[in-house]
Amino acid sequence: MSIHDETRLKRLSFRAWRRGFREADLILGPYVDLHARDLSPEGLDALEDLLAHPDQDLYAWIVEREAPPEGVDLAILAALRQFRDTVHKLPGAVRGG
Repeated sequence: MSIHDETRLKRLSFRAWRRGFREADLILGPYVDLHARDLSPEGLDALEDLLAHPDQDLYAWIVEREAPPEGVDLAILAALRQFRDTVHKLPGAVRGG
């Protein structure tokens, strides 16, 4: 992995852990730390694009309280939701179910 890639991963980790919205931090931070290194360059692009959205919106999409708008990468969002389910085991009411 190049220095450029390492810098990109560190920046993603920083952005994921320091959202300013603790609930989002606790899903996004561990996900990035555990899985970002395995993503393709396109997957990293999608993750960066997702992290550019406001905290409240992003968290609502992850916990399925709201549907994401058109243009949001559904594959990375699905990966985050699966991570949420396997690691955090959120109750159905929180996920909107």
